[in-house]
Amino acid sequence: MPSCRLTVLIERATAAVAAAIASLRNEAADHLTQQYGRNYGSGHCSERGVVADMKRGAVVYVARAKNGLLGTMTIATRKPWAIDPAYFAGSQRPLYLTNMAVAPDHQRTGVGRALLAEARRIAAAWPADAIRLDAFDTVSGAGEFYAKCGFREVGRKAYRAVPLIYYELVL
Repeated sequence: MPSCRLTVLIERATAAVAAAIASLRNEAADHLTQQYGRNYGSGHCSERGVVADMKRGAVVYVARAKNGLLGTMTIATRKPWAIDPAYFAGSQRPLYLTNMAVAPDHQRTGVGRALLAEARRIAAAWPADAIRLDAFDTVSGAGEFYAKCGFREVGRKAYRAVPLIYYELVL
């Protein structure tokens, strides 16, 4: 895996940075909307939503550098609403990766790969036996990125009319 061109610190987020996380996610969504038009990834989140994830047991991480927040991801043991477990391997202790976003100015600099490398490290220490996620099955979806980072496509499904691709990394 190529290394980051930036020195990136990835750490567990607290509610104190929830507004900045929501802002970063919304900026990333707006950037995709500008590139590809309005689609499933165009929605916005709120500071309150980020804090609610933290209170429900999800762990939110941030990638930082000297110049501020670069990216974020959420890891949880609880299955997200859009994941259909029938598509995945017989994992006993999966973790679910959601809400991954990289600030538009820092995309294609290795921040996303650094977040995924940290997700693998976290999963190994948890201990988990797989990381599961979904990506929008659209031109703006991140599926190709996940595949390049070692995740295997395990299925496609429209969940509540949202076209998804399921990915898994078995550890």
